Amino acid sequence: MTKPNESPGTDLPRGIGAPATRAFTAAGYTMLEQFAGVSRAELLALHGVGPKALRVIQERLEERGLSLG
Repeated sequence: MTKPNESPGTDLPRGIGAPATRAFTAAGYTMLEQFAGVSRAELLALHGVGPKALRVIQERLEERGLSLG
């Protein structure tokens, strides 16, 4: 079941915005844990991903004891 702060079919947080969600899923990122250890530069290179999306992803990772690379 999808939690209120997640996008359907993934566990990506809704707060990252639709363009970033599309960019992440197109690049194969559908689960939050997949971002652990990935560099910010690599993610920012995806069209539609900006600082806000990375901040939200980092915050959610930290809640799980993980972080971006």
